Amino acid sequence: MDYLPVFLRLEGRTVVVVGGGAVAQRKVTWLLKAAARVTVIAPELHPQLAERAAHSEIHHIGAKFCAAQLGNAVAVVAATGDAGINRAVSASARARNIPVNVVDDADASTFIFPAIIDRAPLLVAVSSAGQAPVLARQVRAQIESLLPERLGALARFLGRLRGGVQRTLAPAARRAFWERVASGSVASRVLAGDEAAARRSFAQELLTSQLTAAPPSDGGARVGEVYLIGAGPGDPDLLTLRALQLLQQADVILYDRLVGEAVLGRARRDAERIFVGKETGERGQQERIHQLLLQLARAGKRVARLKGGDPFVFGRGGEELELLAAHDIPCTIVPGITAALGAAAAAGLPLTHRRLAHCVTFVSGHQGAHADYDWRFFADPRHTVVFYMAVSQLAAILARLRSAGAAAGHPAALIAHATLPQQRIVRGTLADIAARAAHEQLAAPAVLVTGAVAAFDAAALAAALVLPEAAQAALA
Repeated sequence: MDYLPVFLRLEGRTVVVVGGGAVAQRKVTWLLKAAARVTVIAPELHPQLAERAAHSEIHHIGAKFCAAQLGNAVAVVAATGDAGINRAVSASARARNIPVNVVDDADASTFIFPAIIDRAPLLVAVSSAGQAPVLARQVRAQIESLLPERLGALARFLGRLRGGVQRTLAPAARRAFWERVASGSVASRVLAGDEAAARRSFAQELLTSQLTAAPPSDGGARVGEVYLIGAGPGDPDLLTLRALQLLQQADVILYDRLVGEAVLGRARRDAERIFVGKETGERGQQERIHQLLLQLARAGKRVARLKGGDPFVFGRGGEELELLAAHDIPCTIVPGITAALGAAAAAGLPLTHRRLAHCVTFVSGHQGAHADYDWRFFADPRHTVVFYMAVSQLAAILARLRSAGAAAGHPAALIAHATLPQQRIVRGTLADIAARAAHEQLAAPAVLVTGAVAAFDAAALAAALVLPEAAQAALA
């Protein structure tokens, strides 16, 4: 280990920065975040440093460096861009036993600035000992993507309650208690911004720990939690950061048939996986899902209910949320990129476009011609309609649109397996889209997009600066 990682408390203490350029500005920003009293020595200042000096945020000495300027500094940063000056600063600081950092010169430094993840009061520092700073920043970015933005709020929340726990629980019981709190529903509610609910959950956890030194064998006294997570249209890179964070915490994952192995591969390796997918027309499966959610949460498990797309867009997430609320089971909701948005992006179709459409409607295609919709509204080419699960009822949907007044040339597009390697896109009109889909052997899952935007072609528009022919015909 080339360096001992430490954290310096600089609040109210003087740090001298020699240099007034952009690099010095970045160092000063971090020092001010640590509440240091910063003195900058430089004949000229970067505009942002000059503004800070004008507002008395830093003390500026507009002169060349000399050793006497180090005064009572507890740390020194050399960032002039002149190797000779930087080395002189280093020598002066070392002679006074003051820690010194020379930018881009590890040999002249006695300390270095790590790549920092700031979730104050929680801090994570990553360093390559000056050998590969770009690599350190990449590692920092990877770690940062896994840490919730409100992690600092959680640390402060737990810190405020430490005294009460110390007065209530014996030392031997505290570690297990804090581990449960930091990874359970209390933490989830703080991270969701609901500290009032988190306090109630915390009080329940503390009372349970007072009454028993260990969880009951049946788990009845300690309730777990459920995460309703949207898995997106299929590409695992389209999962939200919050979804990834919770998938790494979940003990059990309930997933449906639209969630592929690539998405499941982002979950915790030792999490139990339970397939709960249901086919069209299958009865009783949703009741089984409800029973599993209750059973697992009551056993103290952290349960990820992972749904393709978004849990609240044709995903029955609302029913599951009602169930959990009725049984007072904590629930975190994580939206996902719904199929319509994923498919439209994959096909390059703007669901709304200033010249083509000013509104969009998402509808279920399961019921086909029997659905109680305003089909005349859907038949307007200036209205984009996205039919989910449309393959099985395609003929009926097309017939209903035509009978409602849509023209034969009304643009239509089918996107199957959107965002996945096997993605297929078929474009046409109401008159020929079914035949085109049959010829291409298009299979579910797929969405049907109708309206002028279904004929959108960005490359052609850029070249011709006119509307696509099919869209022109539809809008005529």
